Amino acid sequence: MQRGILDQAALEEYVQERVITTTFDKAVAWARGNAMWPATFGLACCAIEMMSMVSARYDTARYGAEVFRASPRQADMLILSGRVSIKMAPVIRRIYDQMLEPKWVISMGACSSSGGMFANYAVVQGADKFVPVDIHVPGCPPRPEALMYGILKLRNKILGEPDLGWRDQYEGHGTEEGLRSERAGAISVERAGSAPADGRLVGTATPTAEQLATEARMLAAAEDAQRPISDDAGVPGPDRDLA
Repeated sequence: MQRGILDQAALEEYVQERVITTTFDKAVAWARGNAMWPATFGLACCAIEMMSMVSARYDTARYGAEVFRASPRQADMLILSGRVSIKMAPVIRRIYDQMLEPKWVISMGACSSSGGMFANYAVVQGADKFVPVDIHVPGCPPRPEALMYGILKLRNKILGEPDLGWRDQYEGHGTEEGLRSERAGAISVERAGSAPADGRLVGTATPTAEQLATEARMLAAAEDAQRPISDDAGVPGPDRDLA
């Protein structure tokens, strides 16, 4: 349509109806929010509902979240679908560290979010003790529709907060290569309530002088326990005649 046919008011209305303006950050966030690739990872019974979500009945391809990747280096969303044991926590943290940036975590079900009915020493009482969780999906187990709703809430969160600056508070930035080698993939989660009061990740914060001294004493005690008993110390050795 030629410009001369429209007056100024009609021209402005014509442009507003047909032209969309945005920013680069919002465009990138729109692309990220509509193409989240979950890692192929399941923990317990909630994983069955997660598998049902990607079936033809629910068609999660509408939201761009149907491409499950076998390698964490090709995934940017981690769905914790079930209880997390103490021994499994470091493994999950290693998978999280190997994922692409930016990355997001959905805690699916009561067991993953708070330990659920497994309130004992062997289960982590909340996955947010060792990874930053973006969305909690309640239920035992949640239905596939509930998980889809959680993915939609995560998409809205990505669109509304592109920078996700809250991750700096939890030290959620960086990859496994950026951590100290002796701490990478070995986050310490010993018991319920072991997370620091300030909400920082257990094991990723800079150790204090007291913690380093305690660790040094423990290593020294372990070395002393493994050292063989010497005859020079006045204590009979295993081959010495006690007569």
